[in-house]
Amino acid sequence: MLKRHARAACTALAAAGLLLAGTGGAIADSAPVPPSAAATLRTADAPPELLAAMGRDLGLTPTQAEARLAHEAEAGATAARLRDRLGAAFAGAWVDGADAGTLTVATTRAADTAAIRAAGARAKLVTRTLAALDADRAVLDRAAGPATPVRYVDPRSNTLVVEETEAGAAAALLAATGTDPDRVTVVRTAEAPRPLYDLRGGDAYYMNGSGRCSVGFPVTKGSTNGFATAGHCGRAGTTTSGFNQVAQGSFQASVFPGNDMAWVAANTQWTATPYVKGSGGANTQVTGSVLQPVGASVCRSGSTTGWHCGTIQQHNTSVTYPEGTISGVTRTTVCAEPGDSGGSYISGSQAQGVTSGGSGNCSSGGTTFFQPLNPILSAYGLTLKVSGGDPGPGPGPGEPEPGGTWKAGTVYAAGATVTHGGATYRCLQGHQAQPGWEPPNVPALWQRV
Repeated sequence: MLKRHARAACTALAAAGLLLAGTGGAIADSAPVPPSAAATLRTADAPPELLAAMGRDLGLTPTQAEARLAHEAEAGATAARLRDRLGAAFAGAWVDGADAGTLTVATTRAADTAAIRAAGARAKLVTRTLAALDADRAVLDRAAGPATPVRYVDPRSNTLVVEETEAGAAAALLAATGTDPDRVTVVRTAEAPRPLYDLRGGDAYYMNGSGRCSVGFPVTKGSTNGFATAGHCGRAGTTTSGFNQVAQGSFQASVFPGNDMAWVAANTQWTATPYVKGSGGANTQVTGSVLQPVGASVCRSGSTTGWHCGTIQQHNTSVTYPEGTISGVTRTTVCAEPGDSGGSYISGSQAQGVTSGGSGNCSSGGTTFFQPLNPILSAYGLTLKVSGGDPGPGPGPGEPEPGGTWKAGTVYAAGATVTHGGATYRCLQGHQAQPGWEPPNVPALWQRV
């Protein structure tokens, strides 16, 4: 673990988003035009510092970086709609290309390929569903040890990948669990993830006056300010001081291993802000927590190595550290070092998660894992601090509130259903709901059923 502007693109993608939302043919001039996914996630507001870091680490020009963020937002929404439509046959999705302009969606059912292509994505017919491979991974998780430290589903190869640090360790694990070797790709690695122990995301904080970690994302709980961070950084009751060594607060809850999540309640001297410390110390705005797809760009802020970018490799990965196994983390190509643990991962302006662990460093490169943020918000009843945006049209004068079960501040997982304004909606992408993100307003996040 590691305690260390696309406005033109959005306009074009908005038109594509109408077809992806299932509107079909021509739309009457009087019909409201729903916002594109890129508009919902405000990719055009990406600060120059974030674009510069993407240029440094991903080799993109500012224009390419802007286009990539917009494409990633649209790809995430399209993949979510197709996942909902394909149901049990869904076998994963990913983006490719320097600007993430190509979305591929895999299915085990040949009849689905036409619908995938009609949505603007490439179709790939495979033999194993994502759910089946995830079930295999869960079996391996219960028996894995440090010699097989990382396990994840690779949708591109339609296999379960097991990394081993010792020859034969993966084969022994498969034999012990009765897992079919034909469903598994074994990767030999010389690196093993380990803990790196060392209120703006990415700033340093200190535990009990000694070890150092990094702030993940500022949050509130009622009137209390605080931040989400990694569970391995401290246990409930551990006291913290800030980057300036001023008394800050204490851990209220912590889980590690199993997951790697925690939150710290700050004292009244500290105020949560909707920012992550970006390149050169500049503030990067946080506007939501929509998890981005495999292949998407992601940047990390930490108190040791600062601001670095890479891509998302796999979601729902399992990692066995010397202290035990954690599940549900996301694997990335972003580098990190001791002291970065707990720090922020952000894609565009969307909070992704907090640094858990990894291998390598920021001189030679490496692999890192983050604990997704939405499960932390949900588990502890926290509200992500976000910068203000357009609250949406709302009801007209004298009109009643639409009512229903949808509620701002609730963390919704993909597949969850709510009612709003007399209609039922299914969640397409996991996120924490915000005012202005009511289901009819954000077709990138909700599908009417």
